[in-house]
Amino acid sequence: MRIRRFFGVLVLSLIANTAVAQGLPPDLPNRERIQSYVAAFNAGDDAMSAFLKGNVSEAALQRRSLADRLQIYKQMHARMKSLEIKGVPDVRISGNEMAIKVRMKTDAGPVDITFNFEPATPHKLIALQVEDADGPDGRPSPQAGPPMSESEFVKKVSDTLDDATKKDEFSGAVLLARKGKVIFEKAYGYADRDKKIPNDVNTKFNLGSINKIFTRICIDQLVSQGKLTYTDKLGKYLPDYPNADAREKVTIAQLLTMRSGIGDFFGPKYQQTPKSKLRSLADYLPLFADQPLLFEPGTKNQYSNGGYVVLGLIIEKVSGQDYYSYVKKNVFDVAGMKDTDSYLSDQKVTDRAEGYTTEQSEPGQKRNNEFSRPWRGSSAGGGYSTVGDMLKFTEALSSGKLVMLSPETGKPALGGMGIAGGAPGINSALEFDLQSGNVVIVMTNIDPPAASARATEFSKWLRSVQS
Repeated sequence: MRIRRFFGVLVLSLIANTAVAQGLPPDLPNRERIQSYVAAFNAGDDAMSAFLKGNVSEAALQRRSLADRLQIYKQMHARMKSLEIKGVPDVRISGNEMAIKVRMKTDAGPVDITFNFEPATPHKLIALQVEDADGPDGRPSPQAGPPMSESEFVKKVSDTLDDATKKDEFSGAVLLARKGKVIFEKAYGYADRDKKIPNDVNTKFNLGSINKIFTRICIDQLVSQGKLTYTDKLGKYLPDYPNADAREKVTIAQLLTMRSGIGDFFGPKYQQTPKSKLRSLADYLPLFADQPLLFEPGTKNQYSNGGYVVLGLIIEKVSGQDYYSYVKKNVFDVAGMKDTDSYLSDQKVTDRAEGYTTEQSEPGQKRNNEFSRPWRGSSAGGGYSTVGDMLKFTEALSSGKLVMLSPETGKPALGGMGIAGGAPGINSALEFDLQSGNVVIVMTNIDPPAASARATEFSKWLRSVQS
């Protein structure tokens, strides 16, 4: 099993190869709308804005604003550059959903885009999910490119980062390892722009959604100890959870795999909430827990930060400890990750990077992202770590000190990992292949895709390095 990244989205599914074909079948439902999306993606911001206004359902726009959707588009466009339809669509229609998965060719490699539409006329877009298109065994498809030596690879990485830093397109730290040996480790830019404090390899960067993988490991540990099962319902542990449907229907496995129907806590309520009030996991519940399920649990896959907050609360209930203490003792301490934690916003932390974003900034400028960060991160994201600690995390997975299980079988299920976290002024990414020992860690304190795009690029180059 390989866990793949999507701009801060944790995707837990395997994708089979799709037969290649040009264009879309003439009888494909919503064919014109998909083609219009591709054309708008390639045309730029104005075209995409017009597409979103005319083609996204009103309910979906209420959950995530047009401005937020445009920001996500910009991150995608910066990484993928352009889309070209290259695969036979996979169409699934079930009850309240029409899902059409299409293979796309991009500059960053092939991706699968799933378009979720309203079942009734006018069949507007509800959600869109992007996943890296891997081979049938869950490993990355072979990448074309000339072989290179290790020294050539290191120089290529160094030149790329030097150039990006000069253009203010990179600020952070990078660690690359091959066959158990670190071959590149260097920091760039400023941890604090006002005080001119530079980043270094010990700087602590915000992980964004990468924290979800720690939460998942904690759940797996509790399952191994017989303290819960993947088929347990949410309500068994949180009997006062506001949504009765969620209490009675949603399972632990569905929360883990983003198939619960529980929504996101980002949105208008989050924007209007003073971030100083988000101090514990329970503080996040009013942002999403009373909302209806987005779909019948188990019938589709849709990213859910709310679901991982719920998992954190279940960890607290079962363990008798607060989430932050449990994950520190049972994940960070086990792996030797001494510089990883969910620090308080006003806590004095040595070598912690400030985040800088172009959002709500003057053109060409970046502002501190403190306006959008909660007072403390959660089981869904927002903790801090270093490139060195993230390497220790991969080593703990390789050695078996930490284990990830399959919710379907309850057995170890890790062959590789590609995860990333992203938000305004936050982007960190980890690419890790258990078989080859290749590790790519990129952590930044600026907007996506500063880390995620380069992690993808460096990972491809690293696979071309010859012994």
